[in-house]
Amino acid sequence: MEFSRIFTVSCSVLLMCSSLAYGQAASPPAPAAMTQTPTPAPAPAPEYVNLTYLLSVAGPFETFLNYLESTKVIDTFQNQANNTKQGITIFVPKDNAFKALKKPSLSNLSSNQLQSLLLFHALPKFYALADFNDLSAKSPVSTLAGGQYTLNFTDDSGTVHLDSGWSKTKITSAVHSTDPVAIYQVDKVLLPEAIFGTDIPPTPAPAPSPDISPAADSPSAESKGDSSPKSSPSNSSSHRIINLGIWNQLVLAVLGGVVLFS
Repeated sequence: MEFSRIFTVSCSVLLMCSSLAYGQAASPPAPAAMTQTPTPAPAPAPEYVNLTYLLSVAGPFETFLNYLESTKVIDTFQNQANNTKQGITIFVPKDNAFKALKKPSLSNLSSNQLQSLLLFHALPKFYALADFNDLSAKSPVSTLAGGQYTLNFTDDSGTVHLDSGWSKTKITSAVHSTDPVAIYQVDKVLLPEAIFGTDIPPTPAPAPSPDISPAADSPSAESKGDSSPKSSPSNSSSHRIINLGIWNQLVLAVLGGVVLFS
């Protein structure tokens, strides 16, 4: 009786273990854990460039900056520099370039013409110095003034020349050249044909170098040769008197000898 009870309990335990093992084998495998790929950080935005501050401290550009501020063109430049993907390239004349400008005069321009002239000093894209080699093959190049306001570029062994028709100048130094803003110094104010016309006065020829002639009072070789001392008439007459005196003494001596021996 006791044996049959033990046998029954053992069979029950075996049945329970087998059912558990079957259930584990039949259950589907747990899904593998999903690994999340980290999202790349967005590229940092270009650094904001304050053009007013940069032009006020970078060089003698006070006249150009005053024109930009009085016409509000500085706002257009600033928007192009910091709110577009293309950036901006600005050609900045020095103060003495405006002082040297006699004709034509900027004082006779209307407000719209003055704004166009200032916009004519910028390209609506960032260009490093190395880019002007390719840009010269694309001339004429449109400026920020648009329309007929174009510039011609020539890269001569690394020296960038600009030609607006009225103005021929070159880049003398890079004031700032970090994307999205490039600022280059030029020696002349860029005057567009769209404002001043195509009747461009000829460039005056350079003055010939003066011939250096010898001074009129400088002695020549002949005069130096003739400047050797010559005997004056008074010296020659004194020599003659001395010679005559000697001959007279000789004659008197001979006559005296003849008288003594006669």
